[in-house]
Amino acid sequence: MSDISVPSAEKTNNSVQCPRRIRCRTINISFVAIFLFRLVQWIAAAILSAIFAGITAILSKCGIRNTNSDVATAVRTSVVLVMAWGIVFCRKEQKFVREIPKKELGFLILSGIATGASWLCYYYAIQQGQVSVVVPIDRLSILITVLFSVLVLKEKLSAKSWVGLSLLTAGTVCMAVFT
Repeated sequence: MSDISVPSAEKTNNSVQCPRRIRCRTINISFVAIFLFRLVQWIAAAILSAIFAGITAILSKCGIRNTNSDVATAVRTSVVLVMAWGIVFCRKEQKFVREIPKKELGFLILSGIATGASWLCYYYAIQQGQVSVVVPIDRLSILITVLFSVLVLKEKLSAKSWVGLSLLTAGTVCMAVFT
């Protein structure tokens, strides 16, 4: 990283010391750059996740036109399984499997069961109905997730978050009902 050029400021290792008369703190450029990179990185990952989820719905509908929805779910799950373990082995992270505490492993197993049940229901729904109606209903999982995070995990939401969640829920219901 290079230093920022500040008039009449003393420069030290990747940071800028402001003159005393300005009374500002030392800004570590590396820290700011890493923070911004990580912020952009998770936002980019979230956006890509939304894109892939949208593509998944369309590809799934095309893939189950003449296929049993349970078989389609099993095929999709097998692909996800191979991809996930492939990533673990490519990164040489398989040693961490033994380090998972039993309680957390139990929750991961329950999460897997919930995911499987969700996928089975989702595939059946998109096979029988319109993707443009099924997907908004499926996305009500956001509401359920936030409610569980408040009730079970004791997370706090601001008034703005509650308003946003209400608008999101109302919009999702409108998309499902008026399509």
